[in-house]
Amino acid sequence: MQTVLVAGGAGFIGSQLCKSLLAKNYKVICVDNLVTGNKSNIADLQENENFNFLEKDITKPLDDIQADFIFHLASPASPNKKSPKSYINLPLETLLANSLGTYNLLELAKTLKTKFLFASTSEVYGDPKVSPQAEDYFGNVNPIGVRSVYDESKRFGEAITMAYLRKFDLDIRIIRIFNTYGPLMQKDDGRVVSNFINQAINNQSLTIYGDGKQTRSFCYVEDMVIGIEKAMFSDNTKGEVINLGNPSEKTILELAEIIKKISGLSFQLTFEPLPEDDPKIRRPDISKSKRLLDWEPKIGIEEGLTKTIQYFREAI
Repeated sequence: MQTVLVAGGAGFIGSQLCKSLLAKNYKVICVDNLVTGNKSNIADLQENENFNFLEKDITKPLDDIQADFIFHLASPASPNKKSPKSYINLPLETLLANSLGTYNLLELAKTLKTKFLFASTSEVYGDPKVSPQAEDYFGNVNPIGVRSVYDESKRFGEAITMAYLRKFDLDIRIIRIFNTYGPLMQKDDGRVVSNFINQAINNQSLTIYGDGKQTRSFCYVEDMVIGIEKAMFSDNTKGEVINLGNPSEKTILELAEIIKKISGLSFQLTFEPLPEDDPKIRRPDISKSKRLLDWEPKIGIEEGLTKTIQYFREAI
């Protein structure tokens, strides 16, 4: 039985990746310092003899771990400054997780001669001037803006990951994750889906930043986990950078209307200023994931939001 290390395994996506890997008969080592992850996400996995949780910080050496595959998903990811767990409120933790943390995991992968996956983000494209965004687009990022602690640390993480490929021929791949939602999202993470659902089921007005015409592409977490696994376990992904996301683009106002339709609730909209460097458009070109991984999202936004709203209602 092969062993998989999931850094950030108690987080929203990481915990569901751990669960999926266990179901596929892997031993799973979940490493998380619980800065943004939560033990409740992995509580049901603790009874599995093939699951091992280590409360560790990846910015410290991880020499005592043995694994055949390493998934690096460890980083704060929420941009909302009102959330205590956002990367804006955890700037140094975010920078170090994606720089020193990535270095430590790459060193471990080099020592163990394992396959390595770095989970990057669509935020490396910044506020893009082209749409959809393909992997060969260099992006439009403010290197000193409030979001730069996340954007630039992920860009650095990509750079050092590629350096290990070129210098040591390490078996690496990079994925760029676009907006993902679903059960186990942090209720207070400040993302638009969780914000809208929380506000709707609590009979509050929905907060729209800017005019609401900015776009996002929402991928259900179950689809995302399948894409992540395919990126790691496929034979043809060494050295590749691959977008993972849903190419179905929605404005924020359209998202609000879909939530209203699904929830059956009536609510008002409140408009606030657009945050600094907030991207106006976001839509992945997933031609590469279709070609290399035979992957594209299967779960539509109405089905995915129905499941997510139910999760939030049960979590109240």
